[in-house]
Amino acid sequence: MRVAVTGAGGRLGTALVKGLGAADFVRQVLAWDLPEHDLDDPESAHRLISRYRPDVVIHAAAWTDVNACAQQPALALRRNGTATGEMAEACVSSGAALVVVSTNEVFDGLRLDGRPYLTTDLPRPLNPYGQSKLAGEQAARTSFWANGAEFALAAVNPGSTRDSTVPALAIVRTEWLFGLPGADFPQKILAAAAEARRSGATMKLVSDEVGCPTYATDLAAAIVRLVGESQRAGGRGFGGIHHIVNEGRASRAAWAREVLRLAGEDVPTEDVPSSTFTRPSTPPLWGVLEPTPLPGGPLRHWSAALAEYFDLLPRAT
Repeated sequence: MRVAVTGAGGRLGTALVKGLGAADFVRQVLAWDLPEHDLDDPESAHRLISRYRPDVVIHAAAWTDVNACAQQPALALRRNGTATGEMAEACVSSGAALVVVSTNEVFDGLRLDGRPYLTTDLPRPLNPYGQSKLAGEQAARTSFWANGAEFALAAVNPGSTRDSTVPALAIVRTEWLFGLPGADFPQKILAAAAEARRSGATMKLVSDEVGCPTYATDLAAAIVRLVGESQRAGGRGFGGIHHIVNEGRASRAAWAREVLRLAGEDVPTEDVPSSTFTRPSTPPLWGVLEPTPLPGGPLRHWSAALAEYFDLLPRAT
């Protein structure tokens, strides 16, 4: 299979390119990023799909700066909503399967019953980032529905080597992604701890936001397995909505304290509500997703993934 990854230079994209490169069912990995793939260019997706004719596209490109999305909601909708629809249309026109990477922030996070969000729960985003990502999900589904291919088999062009059993559309929701490259939550905590040591200040840790920290390497491996096992199994298990997160849940404060423990940092901390910090975006307080069954079983606990990742972290001094 020829598999394309958008946002190939990002946190998830980097892990996907590496994972696909080692997969036995992949004969070519197409790594798409700026300037070749531009979410602001309405013709970008069609141009790339027409030129390279991938069998599967994993659409990991997105504008994930939630605060910037809140400040520029129209641009967020363009990049996360409209551009995803354009990618879906291009895939439908060429018969390529599509994986759309989405987020827990399509849910409002206001539930009080302690249950994780299921794939069947009604999305109701609170902020422009979540609204734009839900618009992307809906645009992709609309494109495939219009061609009768929502959970069906991808079209095959005459003479194509594309496997006709590869289904058309999968939506993968995840959350609280950490990993290289870029300044992720663990790195920000280490930088804040270094500053607290220098200044003697107490670190304030948000205790009322709860979610599932997810390691980009583990998420990428799960997506690769989903695509590969589906291809081997005649297309079963690919289509539809998947929630893919590491096992376990934690508050931001608990996650931060685990980072500090691994680093051997003994700085004073204080639990505070998220309302302590003024920010443009309103995060969902309850962001826990119920993982869906995956080829190879569930992902490991987030703390085990964090411990493995920890040795790769750049350290602030």
